[in-house]
Amino acid sequence: MNNRAPNRMLDEFARLMTDAAGAAQGVRREMETVFRSQGERLINSMDLVQREEFEAVRDMAAKARLENEALKKRLADLEAKFGASSATHGAAGSSPETSF
Repeated sequence: MNNRAPNRMLDEFARLMTDAAGAAQGVRREMETVFRSQGERLINSMDLVQREEFEAVRDMAAKARLENEALKKRLADLEAKFGASSATHGAAGSSPETSF
């Protein structure tokens, strides 16, 4: 009988520790959920852009820069081509601003 009392006490202690570990895991899961929802709320309130949206706008800006460079080159080519005839009109006293 003396032998059973320490075993019973150890069994109770082991059960208590198991319950405490389970409760600690439950608290940890609950805290993770709370922190995650608070983090999501904070991020949403900061009005941040999602990566996909950012990359789409970045690609659009890069395309616009390329088109702008192409248009600049085309304008320079047209000015070079028609620049000589504009210079002769300018010498005669007629400019695009005063021709109206």
